[in-house]
Amino acid sequence: MDRERQAFVAALFAVFLWSTVATGFKLGLAVLQPLQLLLLGTLISTVVFVFVATLKRSWKFSRRNLIEAACLGTVNPFLYYVVLFEAYKRLPAQLAQPLNYTWAITLAVLAVPVLGQRLGWRTVAGILVSYAGVVVLLMQDEATTLPSVDWLGVALALGSTVLWAGYWLMNARSHSNPINLMALSFVIALPLVAVACALGPGFPPITWRSMIYGAWVGLIEMGVTFLLWQRAMRLTGQAARIGQLIFLSPFVSLLLIGTVLGEPIHATSVLGLMIIVLGLILTGGPRSSRSGAAA
Repeated sequence: MDRERQAFVAALFAVFLWSTVATGFKLGLAVLQPLQLLLLGTLISTVVFVFVATLKRSWKFSRRNLIEAACLGTVNPFLYYVVLFEAYKRLPAQLAQPLNYTWAITLAVLAVPVLGQRLGWRTVAGILVSYAGVVVLLMQDEATTLPSVDWLGVALALGSTVLWAGYWLMNARSHSNPINLMALSFVIALPLVAVACALGPGFPPITWRSMIYGAWVGLIEMGVTFLLWQRAMRLTGQAARIGQLIFLSPFVSLLLIGTVLGEPIHATSVLGLMIIVLGLILTGGPRSSRSGAAA
């Protein structure tokens, strides 16, 4: 198998795995509190990244690396997933997943003051189109009345996009080895999550169900899928073409939400998602800056 075909297979597999995480979040949050699910996922993901960093001999413990890892680990996995899981607990998956998917639009907006980038006409158009899609999404088939949604959940889902975009903007300024940085940031974040869990809902019950959902989050959302996507980006000479595969994820996810979770999928959910993706295509994102991701 040549390099491009290997890259395509790795990226397609990563996209399929990411498509399952919204369903996994909802199933896990039915038996665990957000912080409990996050603790199990972070623990398993930390083991994965430590193993890979050790295998690749990419450990580096400079003062700069540790400061970067502390900042990044505080945002992801700690703050980002606390907010995201709470949004998923409050909202139907068909709302939470597309709302979180607008992180690339938030990234384009925040890149203006943080990185000094300029907004071109395509980016502005993409932002307007995507947020029009958000409005359609929130209608939930109610064309004439205010939809009965949990607006705090909506605010949390949109707030998670600010945290995720901020995380990748911090990453853009880093020159550290990405595997080393991910391993260090998760090692630092793990005790933060553990303390928050102990002070909040308490440690998660160790059952086969809780461990399956923890592994789902830790391996698929945070761990192995990131490594697959990174491999695809490293192998390919056509990153833009491979990157377009990510647009399949929310639609496959919506299919799983309907079939596995049994949520009745609203027509506005499909239409709103299509409009959001159209806006993302106009802006040119999201590209390869995905680690787990957000569901």
